[in-house]
Amino acid sequence: MGDLRNSDYYAKNQGNDVSSNHEGGFGVSVMELRDLMELRGSEAVVKIQEEYGDMDGLCQRLRTSPTEGLTGDDLDKRKEVYGENLIPPVKPKTFLQLVWEALQDVTLIILEVAALISLGLSFYQPPGGDSGESCGTAAAGAEDEGEAEAGWIEGAAILLSVVCVVLVTAFNDWSKEKQFRGLQSRIEQEQKFQVVRGAQVIQLPVADIVVGDIAQIKYGDLLPADGVLIQGNDLKIDESSLTGESDHVKKDADKDPMLLSGTHVMEGSGRMLVTAVGVNSQTGIIFTLLGAGEPVEEEKKKEKVKKQDGAAAMEMQPLKSAEGGEMEEKEKKKANVSKKEKSVLQGKLTKLAVQIGKAGLVMSAITVIILVLYFAVDNFVLQKRPWLTECTPIYVQYFVKFFIIGVTVLVVAVPEGLPLAVTISLAYSVKKMMKDNNLVRHLDACETMGNATAICSDKTGTLTTNRMTAVACYVGDVHYKEIPDPGALTAKSLDILVNAISLNSAYTTKILPATKEGGLPMQVGNKTECGLLGLVLDLKRDYQPIRNQIPEEKLYKVYTFNSARKSMSTVIKLSDGSFRMYSKGASEIVLKKCTKILNQEGEPRVFRPRDKDEMVKKVIEPMACDGLRTICVAYRDFPADPEPLWDNENDILNELTAVCVVGIEDPVRPEVPDAIIRCQRAGITVRMVTGDNINTARAIAIKCGIIHPGEDFLCIDGKEFNRRIRNEKGEVEQERMDKVWPKLRVLARSSPTDKHTLVKGIIDSCLTDQRQVVAVTGDGTNDGPALKKADVGFAMGIAGTDVAKEASDIILTDDNFSSIVKAVMWGRNVYDSISKFLQFQLTVNVVAVIVAFTGACITQDSPLKAVQMLWVNLIMDTFASLALATEPPTEALLMRKPYGRNKPLISSTMTKNILGHGIYQLVIIFSLLFIGEQIFDIDSGRHAPLHSPPSEHYTIIFNTFVLMQLFNEINARKIHGERNVFDGIFRNPIFCSIVFGTFAIQIVIVQFGGKPFSCTPLDLEKWGWCTFLGLGELVWGQVIATIPNSKLRFLRGAGQLTKKNEMPGDEDMNEDNEEIDHAERELRRGQVLWFRGLNRIQTQIRVVNAFRSSLYEGLEKPDSRPSIHNFMTHPEFRIEDSTPHIPLIDDTDLEEDPSLRNTHQSQTGSQPQSPNKNNNAVDSGINLTIDTTSKSAASSGPASPLHSLETSL
Repeated sequence: MGDLRNSDYYAKNQGNDVSSNHEGGFGVSVMELRDLMELRGSEAVVKIQEEYGDMDGLCQRLRTSPTEGLTGDDLDKRKEVYGENLIPPVKPKTFLQLVWEALQDVTLIILEVAALISLGLSFYQPPGGDSGESCGTAAAGAEDEGEAEAGWIEGAAILLSVVCVVLVTAFNDWSKEKQFRGLQSRIEQEQKFQVVRGAQVIQLPVADIVVGDIAQIKYGDLLPADGVLIQGNDLKIDESSLTGESDHVKKDADKDPMLLSGTHVMEGSGRMLVTAVGVNSQTGIIFTLLGAGEPVEEEKKKEKVKKQDGAAAMEMQPLKSAEGGEMEEKEKKKANVSKKEKSVLQGKLTKLAVQIGKAGLVMSAITVIILVLYFAVDNFVLQKRPWLTECTPIYVQYFVKFFIIGVTVLVVAVPEGLPLAVTISLAYSVKKMMKDNNLVRHLDACETMGNATAICSDKTGTLTTNRMTAVACYVGDVHYKEIPDPGALTAKSLDILVNAISLNSAYTTKILPATKEGGLPMQVGNKTECGLLGLVLDLKRDYQPIRNQIPEEKLYKVYTFNSARKSMSTVIKLSDGSFRMYSKGASEIVLKKCTKILNQEGEPRVFRPRDKDEMVKKVIEPMACDGLRTICVAYRDFPADPEPLWDNENDILNELTAVCVVGIEDPVRPEVPDAIIRCQRAGITVRMVTGDNINTARAIAIKCGIIHPGEDFLCIDGKEFNRRIRNEKGEVEQERMDKVWPKLRVLARSSPTDKHTLVKGIIDSCLTDQRQVVAVTGDGTNDGPALKKADVGFAMGIAGTDVAKEASDIILTDDNFSSIVKAVMWGRNVYDSISKFLQFQLTVNVVAVIVAFTGACITQDSPLKAVQMLWVNLIMDTFASLALATEPPTEALLMRKPYGRNKPLISSTMTKNILGHGIYQLVIIFSLLFIGEQIFDIDSGRHAPLHSPPSEHYTIIFNTFVLMQLFNEINARKIHGERNVFDGIFRNPIFCSIVFGTFAIQIVIVQFGGKPFSCTPLDLEKWGWCTFLGLGELVWGQVIATIPNSKLRFLRGAGQLTKKNEMPGDEDMNEDNEEIDHAERELRRGQVLWFRGLNRIQTQIRVVNAFRSSLYEGLEKPDSRPSIHNFMTHPEFRIEDSTPHIPLIDDTDLEEDPSLRNTHQSQTGSQPQSPNKNNNAVDSGINLTIDTTSKSAASSGPASPLHSLETSL
């Protein structure tokens, strides 16, 4: 059925059959190409030979040239015939759908039902004129001045306020979704790919690639379309995202030329002919099966058909069906095991909201019970009235009123504004961070960044400018401190050197003339190679003619650079049939393999080990100590017969003849030293992890200010690092690691594995009482595992490969370290914004609940009416979260230490503020309630009958209450006990407009609200008193600020995440489930109402998650390439249905060291530290440990299918 559906969908989309394709003037149809792309290996080679003769034949049929590419004049026609390179996006939710979702909130439904009952009953009047007598107090007063007619107003007003709440919620959701779609499209436009058009290599947005394009592929690319390899060097592809096999697949034009979209290039380079794009590519076909862009019902059917894709389908459509129906819920549960870890803040907030919700539920239940009992006892026991049938509706009306009061208490108690505040704050920050060159891919990364305690940064391009220039060299036994005059070198050495550099570098690396007058020439491609090509130009030679003489397809064999070789070699066939190999790479590594060196005359002489040592001492170390990166260039000649065994690398890359050693400088970015000082002041340790020589690394670290001479710190290289942290068996031991990392500042010559080991070691360490929160920067494909393991992964937007971006949380669009400091500032700001909101919200909650509760118990009626409560709820939840969550960050945020993971959400200062202001407000309100009528000389509003008109007394109480909240909102702007609460208030226009707006609406409500709001207009004097009592909040705030916290020891633990809870190991799973699964647990206990009250919180947390996913799901704009590769990027995508229980613990780690079992259970297995961190080394197809790879490949199978989706864009 899947296939049928597929071709069906395809037919709808393309709308043309085979004949029209041939009429289109192309010699091959879409279906033929699709069939071709489904073949693999030798089958595909045979098919191409049978059908088209060879690759050139296929190129001719597609009217393209393998060397010059498309001419570019028939692009629209190609798009028409073969389709465009995009997957149709899922439609966003309409505003009405969002309204409908907001209405699902059960507290609101209960209110609506109660309001409707109250509406219906208000029209009933008991028969008989003297009914007033017979029904007792119940009906008394109902007859005054036709007030009975106005009885419907309260019900109507409640309905209206519910509508308001719903519209505001829906609008918030809608605007957030819009924001993230904008962000999404921005991320997509960033993605470009190199193609050859009209013999020119150009960068194209991925969506513009068409069938017939010749694309240049290189290390680190994520393939944007399906194609056939025309020519490749040492090409290895990670196809795990499609096949699930983590071994890299060698690709060869003669043996296995098929390249598929969504797979990663792990090594080598080449050119491919694009044969399928968009919905016709292999990834597109799977996407179509998953129903990206089809109606939900169809998608459900498919889910049964292709069940293993169910979870992926769910994630790709996070905003479709109302969270997808039962079946998908179960699917999600199954796949959700490793998605447990919420961001730290969300974890704390959920816990807090749950606690408050429970308390609120208890209070509201007690309120209702007390009111009903009091009424019953008073009427039927004390006054001994019979229950008359005609009076029943009036009694019921009373009960309904009590019930409404109870529900209102619950509404006020449940802080549904919390998740909203988080979302608004994060959304606002993310938008502003774009301006600071931080492109946030996962919402919670922004907040985690505020807690960061360590940053492991790359050197090249992050701390330095990534503009490489050769400044020194050693040629022909002479050490030149600056680039020599070409005349100083013998012609022979010069020729070998120029050829070695020009041919043995990626042909995509070029130096182009400066774009603007007086600017520096543009460096394109690998920057180190650009530095070497710059050396060729400095020696007054040109590399282009040499490359034209031997074009890329004539290179006999290429050993591309990878992190294991640390060198690159190219073999060419000379005219006499013999071979010459040029090699270049890190000087220590290449020199080890040299047995000869060119002397002054350009003739090779013997190069003995003791010469090597001298060379290291006299040439390489001095260069490295100046912060130069040293590169050695060498060559070797091979006879024509017998032809060497090129696959036997160790023998080939040996017995080289050294030509020269070049010192390349990469200057430190001017703004970095200052940024690093700011980090250190903020309590964040910066460590440099680089592949460079240790002396170079140390020199740069001193220039940056990472290390200061005379301090006690470690600078070691990868070898020494591994020697210190591994035991005799070669396994990493946490105790050993704990001895190394605290002092480690520079790790040089490190492999990607070392980087991952270091990050994991710091995260798993228990040395400090707070768990370390680690941020990592990376640009290479091999940085993938470290980026995923870290709490926050930063990828470089300019130099970064697609694979690195895929694994990251934040993309630095300017590759600059100082942008990371900005991210820290925004992250801390989010945390503080939430705390400000909490402090405000909890004060209102506490006061409103207590007032409603005690008022109800003592006076049988809540002083704050249902509609008034809903208005208070609206201002304190929605408006306040907008006002307080959008405070801009200040430099002061960087002056304090990070909060760390287990700091309570509510600090003791905040608790002091909440209790202090709560006491003030309660004293004022109860004074007004019980002696207000004497103070103001007005009628008492207490014990008013059912439909009596609103009293001035209760209006004053309501008005004072709201004004106190308003002024307290200004107090809430500061949470660290600062005195000046007005500091920087005008920098936040949103805050000012909300405060003034709320005040204006309050005036309107009191003066003209009338019956619906239970208000009567107040005169100026009373308004003056209300405002005066409100202003008292500001004065009282100063009083509270003088009380020292040390007097309030008992306030410590509120809102705290206990350690156990925070990192649930395997045995705490059940507790953790309880938090995730409120729905089932709580329903089972029959406490429906309580769960429902929380439902709203969950909805909003879901919204947060949905955005998190809307950042990268199939919600993209049409020019979306990522959507194609979304779920294709990590091998754990295989969801093995037969084994629904995904392993929670990565067995490899446990086998490595039993003593680590606990820490691993708590941190590695059961939950990746934030939603996109899978700890499996194999995830990115990079095997981290040699001895355990086979096991980890087996054990870490589908670590978390949903995860791979989340991490991929």
